[in-house]
Amino acid sequence: MQNFARNVDVLTQGLKAGISGLMNLANQGGDPASGVFFVNFNQDCTSLAVGTKTGYRLFSLSSVDNLEQIYENGSEDICIVERLFSSSLVAVVSLTSPRKLKVCHFKKGTEICNYSYSNTILAVKLNRARLVVCLEESLYIHNIRDMKVLHTIRDTPPNPSGLCTLSINSDNCFLAYPGSNTIGEVQIFDAINLHAKTMIPAHDSPLAALGFSPSGTKVATASEKGTVIRVFLVHDGSKLYEFRRGVKRCVSISSLAFSMDSTFLCCSSNTETVHVFKLEEPKEVPRQASEENQGWMGYLTKAVTASANYLPSQVTDVFNQGRAFASVHLPYQGLRNVCAITMIQKVLRLLVASADGTLYVYNLDTNEGGDCTLLKQYRLDGKPEQVAELPPVSAATLTNEHVETSAALSSHSSPKPVVNSAATAGENSYPFTEGWR
Repeated sequence: MQNFARNVDVLTQGLKAGISGLMNLANQGGDPASGVFFVNFNQDCTSLAVGTKTGYRLFSLSSVDNLEQIYENGSEDICIVERLFSSSLVAVVSLTSPRKLKVCHFKKGTEICNYSYSNTILAVKLNRARLVVCLEESLYIHNIRDMKVLHTIRDTPPNPSGLCTLSINSDNCFLAYPGSNTIGEVQIFDAINLHAKTMIPAHDSPLAALGFSPSGTKVATASEKGTVIRVFLVHDGSKLYEFRRGVKRCVSISSLAFSMDSTFLCCSSNTETVHVFKLEEPKEVPRQASEENQGWMGYLTKAVTASANYLPSQVTDVFNQGRAFASVHLPYQGLRNVCAITMIQKVLRLLVASADGTLYVYNLDTNEGGDCTLLKQYRLDGKPEQVAELPPVSAATLTNEHVETSAALSSHSSPKPVVNSAATAGENSYPFTEGWR
């Protein structure tokens, strides 16, 4: 009887975890009215992936004047779709089967393999060396060339949002994920040599967003409080920059993204404002000029500087925090979105893709900053391109009609691979090495 009760308890806990994971997965996504569950840029921001109720779409970001759809798959409800750079390789997860990862060659229309996991897949990250699958309390690291599981990080702190990020640089191939669910610790893991590298005590509050620089040498962080953005050096955890996003409470940071040259960092949240910070060393004022400025403002500045030495560290930190270099004011608030800064036709642009199925393209003045000008606006869900200005809306919660009761499995089971031999037939090597181009 005790064994029966214990088994029922295990099954119940597993079912709760599965339902919780799927609801968290759904809530990460989009606006149910638009049918968009997922939007994300690929690693070098050359394309955009959109998961919807009826499949997924891939768009090219090579032009401001035209948003070219390069692929559309009309199948099941896709809640995660990640493309590997500009290759033909995509990793997809559906709401119908939230514990199954499918790796596909979209140009050939074939499924290369699929893996089943013990719980809901909350995030998938990939670069040219590794593919990482994030569950609520574990991370699976695959070799992307043959999809073998190289390492499993088990018993991670509860991570219901699936927060993690993987460096796009294969030479500095680091994985970052929360080291705690009560404070803002960032755990850095070497995904090539498969060992923990360092732990960064980034914030007092739990983490809300993470992002590596393209070189993999810096990591940006934000906490659930959402007022301060910090940038750290990966190899030793030292703090390089600190920026103040704002003072509003209950702000949920949804994305952090560096420009490809790591000069700029953009940050989006559930508010209507997207911030752009410039990563530069503060300019020193020439000594002669400062000595000449001996008016009452000069004396006031000296007095404030001197008194700062006697103030609490929290107050002096505010004086030292950088402010936004540029910003965008979106026509809505309350919807999840992702942002990116990328070069399009040799000009730097700020892109914002929202969960209601809209892509906004802004001009970013790299010299003066300030308010960014909206250049183009595109629909991602197949609706007409002419979009009226959106009123402020709140993010709706998706229902749990797609919950699989079979999600109640042991959280420590290994993923089960299924390789589609038909997809690999006739090729000299496994599709991950050459067939994806």
